This record gives sequence, structure tokens and C-alpha cells, in this order.
Amino acid sequence: MEPRITELTGADGVRLTGHWWPAAKPSAAGTVIINPATGVHARYYHRYAAYIAARGFAVLTYDYRGIGLSRPETLKGSTFTWRQWGEQDFDAALRHALDLDCTGRVLVVGHSIGGFLPGYSPASNQIAAMLSVGGQFGYWRDYARTRRLPLFLKWHVAMPAMTLALGYFPGKRLGWLEDLPKGVAYGWGLQQDRAEQGLSGQAAEVMRERFAGVATPILSVTMTDDEFATPKAIRRAMRYYSRAPVTKILLSPKDLGLARVGHFDLFHARHEEGFWRQSLDFLREGRNPWADRVYI
Repeated sequence: MEPRITELTGADGVRLTGHWWPAAKPSAAGTVIINPATGVHARYYHRYAAYIAARGFAVLTYDYRGIGLSRPETLKGSTFTWRQWGEQDFDAALRHALDLDCTGRVLVVGHSIGGFLPGYSPASNQIAAMLSVGGQFGYWRDYARTRRLPLFLKWHVAMPAMTLALGYFPGKRLGWLEDLPKGVAYGWGLQQDRAEQGLSGQAAEVMRERFAGVATPILSVTMTDDEFATPKAIRRAMRYYSRAPVTKILLSPKDLGLARVGHFDLFHARHEEGFWRQSLDFLREGRNPWADRVYI
């Protein structure tokens, strides 16, 4: 299935590049927006997009500003932030999807930060449902205890230090995800326990109100071997969606017939007959396919 390239424009005028995947069936089951993880190109999710499009969904994939097809000529000095990814970029994707949708059901599949940032959008209350996969915002004290120190040194010491020296984070050169704008790198590297840190009192209140305005179902899934999105990290992030019915799921690799999954693997094609197929239950019907893996 071949998607068509589409252009999105944030309210601040920044242009983004995405792909639109029309539903393979005449009567679509809904429209799905796929939000990437930090430093991951939208193309990583294209096989999943094609998979769900072939099963009746229209799908929109896109790169955040500063990443992949939405990267400017140079990242040096760029101040793009996670907040802008939600407040501007996801908002542009959501409005685009709402304009094209003919089903009345615009859903979100978000990975890592992509499973947290929809609440930043002023239009987030129009989301019909969200599947959040490892959705959290990178507070180091929430990382898996056995991996906390090396992850802290890598992402919260080395990353901001290199970003300070170069004006952007050279992740691709290091084999640490993709290059990141300095605003995103600092936002992650210096993140504490409150997502609204660094905002003025009024801006923080607006942010909290927007997240609280989302009242539609959220299915939040993570893995027992995910070193970033631990249950503690998920609870912290999902707490911002205070009015939404959030169901939290903890899967083990054995549930999916594998020895290892971690934070980044669930959108790999090896999960087509497992996680991908099961996720359709939620996207189509709002049904939790992992009812025996719920935690509080």
C-alpha cells in the first residue's frame, strides 16, 4: 500500500511532512494518528500504518519538527521542544485528521513521548481514544532500578553536555537514536518529576487544563523489560489525564512469545501476528485485549 505525502502546518507556521494512508475498505473504521517516540523517524511506524490501513483505518504518520522529513537544513541552535511537538505538531496532525475523517472516530497511537504529548493540543478533547505504548516523559528516577545509573549518565549527563557544546544533540553519529534539537535534548536531559517544569504559572495551568480536558478512553501499555516506561513512569504520566478512563497494561515478553521486547520493539514487523493484531481490538471496538494484564 502506497501512502501519499502530505504537508502539515503548525499554528506557528512551521511546516511538517507526513504520510496519509487511506483505508483499504470503503467504509473506514476510524482515522488513526501515529505519534513517534523521541528521536525516531515516522518511517519506523510505516509498516504498522500499512497494516492497520489494510484492515480498515485511514492513518496519518508524520515527523515532528526537527526530525526526519520535518528536519530543517541545520539543527544547530534549534530550540524546538517536546511542548511544541504536542502543542503545535500533534495539534496540526489532529486538525488535519479531523478535516479528512469521515467516521467521527479520530484515534491516536502514541509511542513513548508520543503517548504522552497529545494532551498539549488545544483540540485534544476531540480524540476518540488513545493507545499509549510506553507513554511517559523521561524522568530518570522512574527508570528501571537496575539500569537507572547508566541511563542517567547517558541521557541526563552526556546528552545535555554534548548538546551544550554543539548546539544540538548528535544522536545519529553516536548511534543513540536520531539527532535532536537542543530544546528537546535539554527537555529530556534536564527533566524532573513534573512535566510542566520551566513553564510560567499561567502556562502550567493551561497545560494541566488541556490534559484534564481529555475524557476519552486511554489504553496505556508497557513491557516488564522496558527500562524507561516502568509502571511508576506510566502512572506519573497518565496522572495528567485526570478525567480520562485510563487502563494500564503490563505485558511480559513471554506474553508475546519472545525473550526480549523492551521500549522500542513493539512496532517492529515481528509483532504483526501478536501485538499488532491485538491492538486492533482496542482501535476497532474499544475492547481491552489484555484484560488479564491490568495493573493499578
